[in-house]
Amino acid sequence: MTNLKEREQQLLTRLTELDGRLHRIEAHLEQTPDPDFEERAVESEMDEVLEGLGNSGLSEIQGIQAALKRIKDGTYGDCTRCGNPISEERLNILPHTPLCRICANEVAKQS
Repeated sequence: MTNLKEREQQLLTRLTELDGRLHRIEAHLEQTPDPDFEERAVESEMDEVLEGLGNSGLSEIQGIQAALKRIKDGTYGDCTRCGNPISEERLNILPHTPLCRICANEVAKQS
């Protein structure tokens, strides 16, 4: 199993990457729109995509911050729903996940 210090560093690195991405998205969205009508339409579509990426990034940041808190609290790697261990394979793919595979599937079915 990956030790907690390595996992914490992995999460912090990803947090830094997301922070940089969100700042670039914000900078782009704050740019003055192109006066050309057709260009403005293309920019508007691109802005919608960037806003979606920004929202996704914010959601991941919240998940990472929660995972870092679980590391600090000593509960990282345990499912927040059932309390069973989250598999190493799942944590390798999605290190900030709060749910084991079984609970994640159950939650997805309820949505």
